Amino acid sequence: MRIAILGSNGQLGQDLVPALNSHQLFPLTRHDFDVTDYSRVRSKLLELKPDVVVNTTAYHRVDDCESQADLAYSVNVLAVLNLVRIVNELDATLVHISTDYVFDGKCRSPYTEESVALPLSIYGNSKLAGELLVRTTARKHFVIRTCGLYGRAGSRGKGGNFVETMLAKARNGDAIRVVSDQIATPTPTLELARQMAPLITTDQFGLYHATSEGGCSWYEFAAAIFEIAGVQANLSPTTSSQYKTPATRPPYSVLENARLKTLGLNRMRHWRDALSEYLHAKTNAAG
Repeated sequence: MRIAILGSNGQLGQDLVPALNSHQLFPLTRHDFDVTDYSRVRSKLLELKPDVVVNTTAYHRVDDCESQADLAYSVNVLAVLNLVRIVNELDATLVHISTDYVFDGKCRSPYTEESVALPLSIYGNSKLAGELLVRTTARKHFVIRTCGLYGRAGSRGKGGNFVETMLAKARNGDAIRVVSDQIATPTPTLELARQMAPLITTDQFGLYHATSEGGCSWYEFAAAIFEIAGVQANLSPTTSSQYKTPATRPPYSVLENARLKTLGLNRMRHWRDALSEYLHAKTNAAG
């Protein structure tokens, strides 16, 4: 297959490239085009004629979205609508990445693909609007909701990922306070890329949840990072009310990979096992 990966130098993109290396790949970055530039995006994709377009691009600075709503909707909605038009013109498949932030977190059991989405923030709202455009307009599509991504490449827009931030703070001897009342499922980009690779070459189109198994608070995740890495840290829990942010986060956003399991395609492991692999690979690379 001919596969174009938009945002190929990002956190997920850099793990997707090797995961999809059995295909003819076209890794595209902002140097090739700004995703909001419809004419340039259309020209490039019509030139490449991909069978599949994987869109990993997004404006995902969650708190900044509250004050930069125009930019959030430009990247997360209008640019997505333009991609839909282009893939339909090419008769290609669009693979679009969405988020657990489309939910309000009032549920206390894992959300499935059938759960009602009610976002709490501009970011979550813009991502839901984008995915609805794909789901209702793209003739061939995969919308993949995931949660708490972290990868070796880091997230340039966020200045690193949660794991690396925690380890850096521990090395510096900082007092580390992490919220204990937000429950999610941190998911390595490598794990997600391994799951996406076999899925997106099928014709089982539609909406999927794809996260690591299980759930934990961010405080529990931080504690596991230090435990598995063998690092001493001055870690203590805090609450969302004490750690104010411009955007409201869902207090519970664990996703159930229900459709993947129904189809017998689920490859995602428990979040602790995935974290262990990430940390061991990091240690081996450093050594």
